[in-house]
Amino acid sequence: MAVKLRLQRFGNHKRPFYRIVAADAKAPRDGKFLEIVGTYEPIKGAVAVDSEKVQAWMSNGAQPTDTVKSLFKKFNVLNK
Repeated sequence: MAVKLRLQRFGNHKRPFYRIVAADAKAPRDGKFLEIVGTYEPIKGAVAVDSEKVQAWMSNGAQPTDTVKSLFKKFNVLNK
């Protein structure tokens, strides 16, 4: 089972809110996930991530998607 760290969309029309989740690569975008590792609010420009959970998943082989990787880089999540 390949695990990815990716975004799961919530919120209303034109008011997005995302959870950063660890999920099976074959699961649908808003479907089944393994664990919530953080949130992203693009309207406020805020990211809240549990760095320990992210490090644990990545050390176990989880791969972040390009979008999640750019969010981690932009908000220095992995450098804390």
